[in-house]
Amino acid sequence: MPEAPPLHSAPVTGTPKPAAQPAVAASRIIAVTSGKGGVGKTFVSANLAAALTRRGHRVLVLDADLGLANLDVVLNLYPKVTLHDVITGKANLEEAVIDAPGGFSVVLAGSGLVEYSRLTHEVRDELLHTIQILAPRYDVVLLDTGAGISDVVLFSVSLASEVLVVATPEPTSLTDAYAAIKVLAAQQNRQHIRLVVNQAARPGDGRAITGQLQQVLNRFVATGSGQPLRLIHMGDIPADPSVRDAVMRRQLLMQHMPGCPAALAVAQLAGKIETTLIAQPAA
Repeated sequence: MPEAPPLHSAPVTGTPKPAAQPAVAASRIIAVTSGKGGVGKTFVSANLAAALTRRGHRVLVLDADLGLANLDVVLNLYPKVTLHDVITGKANLEEAVIDAPGGFSVVLAGSGLVEYSRLTHEVRDELLHTIQILAPRYDVVLLDTGAGISDVVLFSVSLASEVLVVATPEPTSLTDAYAAIKVLAAQQNRQHIRLVVNQAARPGDGRAITGQLQQVLNRFVATGSGQPLRLIHMGDIPADPSVRDAVMRRQLLMQHMPGCPAALAVAQLAGKIETTLIAQPAA
């Protein structure tokens, strides 16, 4: 583990602090993000939503990966209305909320939209408005953000009360995860961030990785209070050929192979989120 991985350059000026965001009923808003793409972030978002729904929670997944959205591909959905249509005034927000396989609700974003590669006042206002309107209707809102530390990603994460970073054991993923965590601590004064390790090769890998990252954070990253940011290990999802099979079939793993090791790990992650976050009183 490198002691001080370099930060990638990204426009982060003006990203609001979590405290500046409005209180949203008793709903829990969790940003699912990552330092780099290709680590299974959207897979985790979709299957975690299905697992939480199975536990009786009302769940919404908002595709906040504006411009490079692929939640629709993972869920095999062909939406008539997307968040892009809402932002441009072609449709209202109610039309963009659709049912997904697994029993939860989704708001999907359009893909390949260059205009959403940077944060504009229009995009900022519409994302904030969407959260304010929809979040009170659900027990859990999962924001499936883009990867990295662009201003769009950081603003999306700032709307959440909790952050779940998805990483794999690969050095590039861990270096970029550290970079993202460091920026979140500096820009949003996060006191803690939660980590799930996907594609873990062996039991215990995620806990060891979390410990290694925590050591680096203790040395190089401090919160506004001057204390090191706390990294909370939420669980591991093992490398499992069933995942690729489900993705290729464009099916939720929780429905396609609910008894496989990766699906059982996602179910365990949902249980931990339920007991540590949903069961707690909202801030």
